[in-house]
Amino acid sequence: MELTLVGLRVLRETAERGTFTAGAQALGYTQSAVSRQVAALERAVGTPVFERRPDGLRLTRAGRVLLRRARTALDELDLAAREIDDRQGSRRARIGVVPSAGIALLPRVLAVLARTTPELEVSSRVATTPALVRAVRAGTLDLAVVTSRPPHRPLDPESPALVVETLGESGLLVAVALDGPLGERNALTVDDLAGHPWIATPSRSDEPQLGVWPSLPGRPRVLHTAADWATKLALVAAGAGLTTVTPLIVPALPAGVRALPVLDGPAEVRRSVAVRLPDADLHPGLVEAFVEVLDDPASATGP
Repeated sequence: MELTLVGLRVLRETAERGTFTAGAQALGYTQSAVSRQVAALERAVGTPVFERRPDGLRLTRAGRVLLRRARTALDELDLAAREIDDRQGSRRARIGVVPSAGIALLPRVLAVLARTTPELEVSSRVATTPALVRAVRAGTLDLAVVTSRPPHRPLDPESPALVVETLGESGLLVAVALDGPLGERNALTVDDLAGHPWIATPSRSDEPQLGVWPSLPGRPRVLHTAADWATKLALVAAGAGLTTVTPLIVPALPAGVRALPVLDGPAEVRRSVAVRLPDADLHPGLVEAFVEVLDDPASATGP
């Protein structure tokens, strides 16, 4: 078996991102170069490492075994490079969060880490839950904080099982314009939501559409879709529609927007969870920083 470092890096990046195209973009390669590297890997191990599917790539059993070993080897080489670069006295943490945490939670967590563990070099990434889980599995993130909804199924089917630690739970809210028809309310009912237009996140094959109240009867009237929170909340402020938010978003609500609970119907609870590999060597202050910020009552209050 003859494996190359380039091939192992291609395996890791492609496994994380789920397609040859995305893996090539991350590495700065052409898609054909990535395909050739994967083909060479598969010749070396004598079996496919990826299962080609309509919705993207999935690691085969051989691919999972190879990725696990490749991740260890690449991490050790990265560590050696840092030591040679006279940075052996520092530690690094690579964290990822979903967009709802990125807009308000992540800056506060980074501030806590800067205060409590100034020796820790932190890099971060904001992405969807499926993308973050793939990154943790591939070893390019040490920790991801994502949102889980009932019935809280496993985040992926691969083994070993990811370590999932609950950081907190909160109810889903609806963001409304202060000068709109619901702006004077302190709480809402499902009937109050009927007939209003909605602002949603574009739907994806690996993640359901977000932004519409889950138990809303009938077909929702989605007039606007946006992937980023700044656009969604600006549209709410302009009176273009409603969107759902978690309490994590509340400290970052712009002027003219408030978040209200919905009192009736099924409870819509969202759970913030930290995800890592079983053998992840985490700095002890990393999870504690997220817990400290999530425990702050200011993260659950708003205008």
